[in-house]
Amino acid sequence: MALTYREIKPGRKPFKRTYLTVMLWVMGRAVQAASRVDREVMQEVSELPDGFAFALGIVARGPHMVLAKREDGRLHYLGQQLDAAESPLRLEFKHLESGFLTFTFQEKTPVAVARDRLVVDGEAAYACAVVRILDRVQVYLLPKPLAKLAVKRYPRWPFIMKCYNRTRIYWRTLLGY
Repeated sequence: MALTYREIKPGRKPFKRTYLTVMLWVMGRAVQAASRVDREVMQEVSELPDGFAFALGIVARGPHMVLAKREDGRLHYLGQQLDAAESPLRLEFKHLESGFLTFTFQEKTPVAVARDRLVVDGEAAYACAVVRILDRVQVYLLPKPLAKLAVKRYPRWPFIMKCYNRTRIYWRTLLGY
């Protein structure tokens, strides 16, 4: 007597996919804005090689954000298509659930790396620079209680500088320049 089992297909999870798509879109445009506003982000970007591109996203047809360094030394958001640029560096979460944990601030990026949820394909030094840039941008985008959940150490910035740069990054993110 042979047993037959019904095949179970995993769910599509449209809410999580949509949430991650929106978050990566906002983060991509905010990184582009921060590369024009924040001095430390400018310094990190200047140390990356010319023509450098990187992608952050979810493995297996998941949403991505792709950024590339332009000739003027700033990052430019290229959209969500991986083939938009040759990316020598890819940071990808292994599945939708692990990306959702990180982008809902239930788990910090270093914890995701330690739990083997994030795959880095490229040079580790560039990956560290990109993570530092992303952490800095998250501090600008998020209110302090959420930012403390997202980054390893919350920086001590003068209030005026933080508000001024945050406002400029918000506007540039919304307007796309």
